[in-house]
Amino acid sequence: MAYTVIYHPDIPKEDLAGIPQNMKEAIKRAIETRLIPDPFVAGEPLRHSLKGHRKLRVGDYRIIYRIQSDKIIILKIGHRKEVYSKVFPRLSS
Repeated sequence: MAYTVIYHPDIPKEDLAGIPQNMKEAIKRAIETRLIPDPFVAGEPLRHSLKGHRKLRVGDYRIIYRIQSDKIIILKIGHRKEVYSKVFPRLSS
């Protein structure tokens, strides 16, 4: 099944702004090679208040996403120490 990736509108201006260039490339590569082919295998399910969402680990960075039929909706990309607390405002959008 071919999946379509949809990014939250704040990802380009907020999330990627503080990430070093080499990590941006690693994140892009991980999305293209690991996430798009099989998002269920690539990421781990999250629990508790983020149940229904998944995470993909790329070094110290995490990609928080959910799967809806043939779409992968990426909600947040950020450092592991803050990504989980900063994803909540984006859950309703």
